[in-house]
Amino acid sequence: MFELGTDGPSVIVAGVDGSESSMRAAAYAAGLARRQNSRLVLVFIQPMNTIGGAATGAAMVQLGQDLATDLERQIREAAERLDAAEGIRWEFVSQPGDAYNGLVEVADRLRADAVVIGASTKAGHRLLGSVGVRLVKSGRWPVTVVP
Repeated sequence: MFELGTDGPSVIVAGVDGSESSMRAAAYAAGLARRQNSRLVLVFIQPMNTIGGAATGAAMVQLGQDLATDLERQIREAAERLDAAEGIRWEFVSQPGDAYNGLVEVADRLRADAVVIGASTKAGHRLLGSVGVRLVKSGRWPVTVVP
């Protein structure tokens, strides 16, 4: 819906998972946020394992939390090294779940104006559709897929 008195995006959501393409997407989104004076929200959705028992599930939750902590540390270190990061209002959000549904939930909750995501490198996504393709097809926000 069109809002009077706004110019450009106020919230940009970028999906990150530690892959090279997701880190390029985060850098691209940071540049957009800096130029547009937008808030940048970097989102890591911790993968959930639906196969296995309680011990496997607990181990997956711990692994997801460890990955989130490490990813946030890497992002903070990179932001501190870059002078260009000055003035960018950013935050890191991590939660367990499915990547597509998790990104949709966060983007809806924050009323995101744009979503940026890295291109998938998995061969199976050519047949089944990647998270990026599913976000584009949802038609809810402008979506940029960074190679």
